[in-house]
Amino acid sequence: MRILIYGLNYIPELTGIGKYTGEMAEWLSLHGHEVHVVTAPPYYPQWSVADGVANRWTREVAKGPTPREQGEDKGGDLVVFRCPLWVPLKPSGLKRLVHLASFALSSVPILIKHLFWRPDVVWVVAPAFFCAPVAWLTARFCGAKCWLHIQDYEVDAAFDLGLLKGRRLRHCVTVIEGWLLRRFDMVSTISHRMLERAVSKGVAQPKTVLFPNWADISAVSPDGDRGAYRAELGIDKDTVVALYSGNMGAKQGLEILAQAAESLQSDSRLAFVFCGNGVGRADLVARCAGLQNVHFLDLQPLEKLGALLATADIHLLPQRADAADLVMPSKLTGMLASGRPVVATAHQGTEVARVVAGCGVIVTPEDPQEFANAIAGLAADLGERARLGRAARIYAEKNLARDAVIGAFEQRLIALHEAQKC
Repeated sequence: MRILIYGLNYIPELTGIGKYTGEMAEWLSLHGHEVHVVTAPPYYPQWSVADGVANRWTREVAKGPTPREQGEDKGGDLVVFRCPLWVPLKPSGLKRLVHLASFALSSVPILIKHLFWRPDVVWVVAPAFFCAPVAWLTARFCGAKCWLHIQDYEVDAAFDLGLLKGRRLRHCVTVIEGWLLRRFDMVSTISHRMLERAVSKGVAQPKTVLFPNWADISAVSPDGDRGAYRAELGIDKDTVVALYSGNMGAKQGLEILAQAAESLQSDSRLAFVFCGNGVGRADLVARCAGLQNVHFLDLQPLEKLGALLATADIHLLPQRADAADLVMPSKLTGMLASGRPVVATAHQGTEVARVVAGCGVIVTPEDPQEFANAIAGLAADLGERARLGRAARIYAEKNLARDAVIGAFEQRLIALHEAQKC
């Protein structure tokens, strides 16, 4: 089957086309499908095109024919097409719109060429929603099925977080969004609550499917090397480490990390490690100035993820209250797979609260004292950390294993293609 994957896939890991999308593309290729990816040069979360990468149209053969893990079939090609885009140094609401539109426009010539390649399915990931109309038109012109996957509701988030403003503008954009969502043959997203939101926007329930983020539970495990990063940072092996690892952006509410670290700076048994990059990092560093219990790391390579997550005794998952259920943090999958408890800020009834319940502690969003108290409570209770950590690992093994999640997705792709031929 020929699969065209299209979208801005932010994190430059694996083939440089996004952690989850990259793993999915490689998996599908290894399982016999021809996969083409249309994306941009890696630029996020540092908001500048990666060093040594050209911001222009390029074509890369990421993986040629490869034997499958089982059987005699050969794998399919995996080809990555990159399209230039404008990257603002200081992203704001309007600049982000221009930035997203620049990629949508620059990718049009590549998608036109793919009309002659004739994919069976066009799979587009949002963000960026700007890509959705072009993907839908491409699928219709070449007779393919079109599948929209929503990683987060960027339109809702942009208004709720104040990046875009105006009641009339929101109404117009929401009407257009709903009309476009209803045009797709399949709409997937990463949580049950986000699926409910798709239905509320007018998508027919039979056309929706859960496609959660997954974890490589063999690469991330409770038994990972927990000493390397501690040695690098000068943290004693008996110190309890509270780790935040991920993008440092607007939706995370990172100020609560600094507030908790300041509140607990007299607790000598506890250290904080904040790992990642993004537009919010400079402010977080400034807030933590002078705190001896805080250590910073840049975004780490994928091959070190297991060791990084194993360094933690407690994982931290802050979120702003107004971002609840608009996003399902992809970083949560690795946290759970590492077999460590999670302290998350979320309202009861949200998807994050549902997943973390039983394997972590849920606290009220934007309540720094409650957040700090939860961290201190787990730091003082080794038995509770062990119990919650075991529950986290069990949840990951049952629900987040990569082969199971992508395998189920592949079956839905095949079914969608077969329906097209009938």
